[in-house]
Amino acid sequence: MQIENSTTHDIAEIFRLYEIATDFQKTKYSVHWPKFELSLIETEIKENRQWKIIINGQVACIWATTFSDPQIWEEKNLDPAIYIHRIATNPDFRGQNLVGIIIKWAKEYAKANGKRFVRLDTVGENEGLIQHYQKFGFDFLGLYELSNTDQLPAHYHHKPVSLFEMQI
Repeated sequence: MQIENSTTHDIAEIFRLYEIATDFQKTKYSVHWPKFELSLIETEIKENRQWKIIINGQVACIWATTFSDPQIWEEKNLDPAIYIHRIATNPDFRGQNLVGIIIKWAKEYAKANGKRFVRLDTVGENEGLIQHYQKFGFDFLGLYELSNTDQLPAHYHHKPVSLFEMQI
């Protein structure tokens, strides 16, 4: 197993995994991911913020990171944190604790970059995800109404977000 940055060669697979995740979300939740812009993924790749887990030569999971997330975290964005977005798992690798692997990696990555928190969010009040992230050591900070969503993907518009953080 390896964790490495995604490359432009991974774009088709990234979008395939997003589509699978979105289709799953549609069967379980009222809020699901929109179709993401190619330019967003290209920027993340260029800035080394799009990641992947490789197992036996296959992309098992993807996610994106940033060190700044002001529209979601507002005044808390001033804290030194890494923010994780859009975890999508290849169905062939479900059940292999990949989120736990990402969290372990994120804590080390945060420390190496002088950050004190690992944070993530999910749109809406999804009890299953809340419990899932708490199981990995995240504190659930509650549901928040965002004041400015104009630069965020469509699924953030007019919906509260569940915020999670882990101090390292």
